[in-house]
Amino acid sequence: MPELRKDPIIGRWVIIATERAKRPSDFGADQEIKKPGFCPFCYGNEDKTPPEIFALRNNGTSPDTPGWSVRVVPNKFPALEIEGDLNKRGEGLYDRMNGIGAHEVIIETPNHNASIADLSEDEITNVIKAFKSRILDLKQDHRFKYMLIFKNHGSAAGASLDHTHSQLIALPIVPKRVAEEINGSKTYYLYRERCIFCDIIRQEISAGIRVIAENSHFICIAPFTSRFPFESWVLPKTHDVYFEDINPEESYNLAKIMKDILTRIKVVLNDPPYNFLIHSSPFYEKDISFYHWHIEIIPKLTKVAGFEWGTGFYINPTPPEEACKFLREAKI
Repeated sequence: MPELRKDPIIGRWVIIATERAKRPSDFGADQEIKKPGFCPFCYGNEDKTPPEIFALRNNGTSPDTPGWSVRVVPNKFPALEIEGDLNKRGEGLYDRMNGIGAHEVIIETPNHNASIADLSEDEITNVIKAFKSRILDLKQDHRFKYMLIFKNHGSAAGASLDHTHSQLIALPIVPKRVAEEINGSKTYYLYRERCIFCDIIRQEISAGIRVIAENSHFICIAPFTSRFPFESWVLPKTHDVYFEDINPEESYNLAKIMKDILTRIKVVLNDPPYNFLIHSSPFYEKDISFYHWHIEIIPKLTKVAGFEWGTGFYINPTPPEEACKFLREAKI
């Protein structure tokens, strides 16, 4: 029988459609085919991107030349512009402001044919180092209140270039989706004086049926209220509010578990398109100690349709317990 499950963080309901239950082989995600042709992210084409903002490079190499291992550049077609003032204003009951923000691209490797799952743990650690560096830099700009780091893997997930890369967008407002998580976390904390994410981690470790992988610093779970088939969350085991507070040992262990789960998804689901996103705390909040940063990984296997748009519910045809079993037992 189908089951309704309520998300304990934001109160959203999902439908686990057990009668539609699908195994990995039932989804038939389109296999991504690398397109031949020019790539602005490859070695030797550094002058075809905007000038780099940050890079990890071999000693003696100059900016915007080969010799880098991770490179960050402004998005050539940014969603928001970094120059200017917000100029907040009203028009009757409508509010508007200038589209001020930062939009950057993190090129994760010079290797055009590698996905992030193919990179070594050290290489992924360097990507995490770039994430942290850019957050700490942009956090100094007091126009910005929130930064989202995200990855679109595959054209169906929104990637416009094959070469593996992530993006960040710094915003002058806190997104509604993040605010819902923060408010839900605060409500839970005021009632129980505990972090809801820490309680989820404790319960999932105790139950064991939705834990995909873990190491000394991080755990990866199939969330109880998974919105999408094979949705996975990576959470720090120690309560932490800001992603950018991550230390070198934690960065390496995050790289290990990210390589682990992304490799499992690649093997079990035949390298599907997916998105991942890092939910961290907004900048300059006075007391946000009840929140817990985490990473959400969402394979692109189903479509959001009329029911979802009309209700805010999601229909998931693969129970997270089954998804966890397939991912945990993957031969990697």
